[in-house]
Amino acid sequence: MRPSSYPEQEVSTINWQAFKLILPYLFEYKKRIAFAMLCLIFTKIASVYLPFILKDIVDTLDANSIDKQSSALIIVPLGLVAAYGMVRLSIVVFAEIRDTLFGRVTERAIRRIGLKVFRHLHSLDLDFHLNRQTGGLSRDIDRGTTGINFLMRFMVFNIVPTLLEIVMVVTILFVKYGIWFAVVTLSSIITYIAYSIFATELRTRYVRAANKADSSSNTRAIDSLLNYETVKYFTNEEFEAKAYDEQLSTWEQAKIKNRLSLFALNGGQALIIAVAMTAMLALAANEVAAGAMTLGDFVLINAFMMQLFMPLNFLGFVYREIKGSLANIENLFGLLAKTPKVQDVAGAVALSLTEQGDSTRSQMDNQASIVFDNIRFAYNAKRPIIKSISFNVNAGEKVAVVGQSGSGKSTLVKLLFRFYDVDSGAIKINQQDISQVSQQSLRTHIGIVPQDTVLFNDSLFNNVQYGCPTASKEEVLKAIELAHLSEFIASLPEGLETVVGERGLKLSGGEKQRVAIARTILKNPQILVFDEATSSLDSHSEQAILTAINEVAKSRTSLVIAHRLSTIIDSDNIIVMSHGEIVEQGNHQQLLALEGQYSKMWQLQQS
Repeated sequence: MRPSSYPEQEVSTINWQAFKLILPYLFEYKKRIAFAMLCLIFTKIASVYLPFILKDIVDTLDANSIDKQSSALIIVPLGLVAAYGMVRLSIVVFAEIRDTLFGRVTERAIRRIGLKVFRHLHSLDLDFHLNRQTGGLSRDIDRGTTGINFLMRFMVFNIVPTLLEIVMVVTILFVKYGIWFAVVTLSSIITYIAYSIFATELRTRYVRAANKADSSSNTRAIDSLLNYETVKYFTNEEFEAKAYDEQLSTWEQAKIKNRLSLFALNGGQALIIAVAMTAMLALAANEVAAGAMTLGDFVLINAFMMQLFMPLNFLGFVYREIKGSLANIENLFGLLAKTPKVQDVAGAVALSLTEQGDSTRSQMDNQASIVFDNIRFAYNAKRPIIKSISFNVNAGEKVAVVGQSGSGKSTLVKLLFRFYDVDSGAIKINQQDISQVSQQSLRTHIGIVPQDTVLFNDSLFNNVQYGCPTASKEEVLKAIELAHLSEFIASLPEGLETVVGERGLKLSGGEKQRVAIARTILKNPQILVFDEATSSLDSHSEQAILTAINEVAKSRTSLVIAHRLSTIIDSDNIIVMSHGEIVEQGNHQQLLALEGQYSKMWQLQQS
């Protein structure tokens, strides 16, 4: 079973540090937040004042029932009812204005944080992306942004207003009705909050287990779907379904326990509310019977208690979700805290190569030389991959690297693109150490046709144009023609607008490689890298592509990683690697004359 690389974070206590992470994004709109807070205060004042209007209505109606002849007592209740409606409307209006003002702040913060995370993920090194689990990572990002939204919405619209209202109501009850009403209200609220926190802590383990199972099942599903063809090749549909069902079973059990604990939480809260309401109404009824309070006071106290406990009814849910949101926000910012292993040095300059459009330079000035100077590299210190390799690729030359699988050929390409830094030695382009220049400028000048071409789930046209997003349609069509894609595209019902499917699954291997060649041609770099670029092509297509490659590479420096030796016999120099070392080098004829490893590989392929 493939485990998720992103397990649910354990949350035993609330870590308010997460607030510090998002506050800078919120405080960019200080005036908007200030207006939202002002509306919040007005909303609470209106909410607290509402029961007083209700009290006056009841008292007036009660007095009206005694003296039915008074015309004034007929008009007054109607005015109070109108006032009640206006205050209730103002509560809604202020709340809507508050939500609109603060919602814009939260949404902009989420947008900016989401964009920052997206950019940061692209800045992380290849090693991080080779080890990540796409499903779990996606859930971390989704939960993080959702967590920010939830935290802001409930802290500002639920917790803070409720605390403000509690203080106002308890103060009013103490001043107007005496200490016992205030004591019963405050003690019941404290008991309610304490029980909610205690019960929520007990059930958090089940919520955490459900979230972990949810992430794990999602990762499993996405991983299986991304490898759809592999599942089909080995007829492992039932195996994948069983593994997925095991994950869902874990989630189901956690959810069952979660629901039972929720029953206990809600039942306990309901009991506390019932006892508190009964006690308050009993006190009020006793005072009314004694003549110390009116019926309006009785209604007011009942209204206050209902107003207080309605938002508190969600406290267990809010408390748990706030804890979860803070943890998810920390996970999100934890991604931002990850530093790439490959970074630009301080003050890194752009790789200096003369632009091809500069007509004042000679053709040789437009070309780039590459030097691999005594480089060593290992993915794992115990297993060296590249062992003291040195060779040159002179400006305008085509140099091929051949060897058995695992000899380190493709690793040279990763090092040239600086997906990894060499352990020792240096790689230089036009005498500039690539570790001292910016990665952006380095990769701008290098184009690659990889062995495994992965396309976006988009149209053929957009996939080719990806090589240079600003290219015109004519330039894209020219690149398509040079890559010998025109005939294939003409045979498609939707032509250039044909969607290639996720990862380009609707195209054959050869078709995908020709798309890769077309967009590399469109990029028009000074250095070309071909990593088994024709490995998926038939002989006819291979010759057509080789002709196009040779035409494009005439004024370029080319590094070719090859398996088929027939594709690199015209190379200026051929590097033969074995176990991370260079064992032979020379042109095709020289290597055949040596009758060494290259000669054996040639004879084997020819036979």
